[in-house]
Amino acid sequence: MRPSLLTDRYELTMLAAALADGTADRDCVFEVFARRLPHGRRYGVLAGTGRLLEQLADFRFGDAELAALREQGLTDPALLEHLAAFEFTGDVDGYAEGEVFFPGSPVLTVRAPFGQAVLLETLVLSILNHDSAIASAAARMVGAAGGRPCIEMGSRRTHEEAAVAAARAAHLVGFGSTSNLAAGARYGVPTAGTSAHAFTLLHDDEAAAFRAQVAALGTGTTLLVDTYDTLQGIRTAVEVAGPGLGAVRLDSGDLADLARQARALLDSLGAHRTRVTVTSDLDEYAIAALAAAPVDGYGVGTSLVTGSGAPTAGMVYKLVERDGVPVAKNAEGKRSVGGRKSAVRRHDAAGTATAEVVVPGPITPQDGDRDLVVPLVRGGAPVQDLDAAAWLRAAREHHERVRTALPAEAWALSRGEPALDTLSA
Repeated sequence: MRPSLLTDRYELTMLAAALADGTADRDCVFEVFARRLPHGRRYGVLAGTGRLLEQLADFRFGDAELAALREQGLTDPALLEHLAAFEFTGDVDGYAEGEVFFPGSPVLTVRAPFGQAVLLETLVLSILNHDSAIASAAARMVGAAGGRPCIEMGSRRTHEEAAVAAARAAHLVGFGSTSNLAAGARYGVPTAGTSAHAFTLLHDDEAAAFRAQVAALGTGTTLLVDTYDTLQGIRTAVEVAGPGLGAVRLDSGDLADLARQARALLDSLGAHRTRVTVTSDLDEYAIAALAAAPVDGYGVGTSLVTGSGAPTAGMVYKLVERDGVPVAKNAEGKRSVGGRKSAVRRHDAAGTATAEVVVPGPITPQDGDRDLVVPLVRGGAPVQDLDAAAWLRAAREHHERVRTALPAEAWALSRGEPALDTLSA
């Protein structure tokens, strides 16, 4: 099935009604933004734009999709005729993937006839909300790690396709590798992995398991040492692999205390260069708590693929302009601002970001302003090459650049207000 069925039924019922009353061809502008950040978060990270554009290129209604709609009772002849000929011909602008965002940031703008733009809502939001939630959580983990490498290993804790998207989003913000092979194949994310406790339990004793792993992967491998007794496991690991053992992995217990004991024991055995990697239900807070421990790397799973308590970015897709006239929702608690927006990030003389400026219409630039909105699609065609691995590399590099300009309070893990105010002038 094409991605055109990854949508909600009401998109098609709205389209059918608009075709019937002649409003489907009205020129419309929809914007994607988050009204607020997850409680206490200081910033968000936009992720998923590249994936969205890949899906948009295949957003069509072929025979199989139309048959599925008929089976579900969507039989309006005008609707089905419109869908059979559907091709997105509009324009899309937005923040570059990897950009940070704040409440009200127009991270994606779609301009097209209503009959085209309305069909994209569910796909746009499902991709951007998921991927941005993962990237935002992962960025906090990277910040807490303080330069120590992080490995994404959450595939077994989420939907199989969500796992691939999560690995991509984590790599975008600085995770060095993933356990997910599909993410390596599709996006060029480096993959890593050695063994689980089952491999140790398969063998008659720990030494036999370690010997088999070292024989297969070399002394630079990472040995999982806590199946039985952790400190004895470290002694056995060095005995089998020698002082050139690449790393030991700790996956249970008091990780800070065990890391200190592991480092001291490794050093006493002459394994001064053997790294200590920790796993076991880590999140950004657990990583921060290990900052003073002699840990060389982190493996993160469940908390990452679930957004560390915020599994959605809370983005919405709202009509803000119709035939050049601003329109806005005025419901209590869900008000929007009409008109297509411009956005810049304001910086001080030292290059530190000071505000997000979002206004309808053009913005008169000031010294230190950086335009945030870039063209993504023109006339239905992507502006940039959509090579998946190259796109992800560019997004990762962009994120590395923009995060260095955030003020110091952006890195705090304590709950607080967004690091930048969103200004309307």
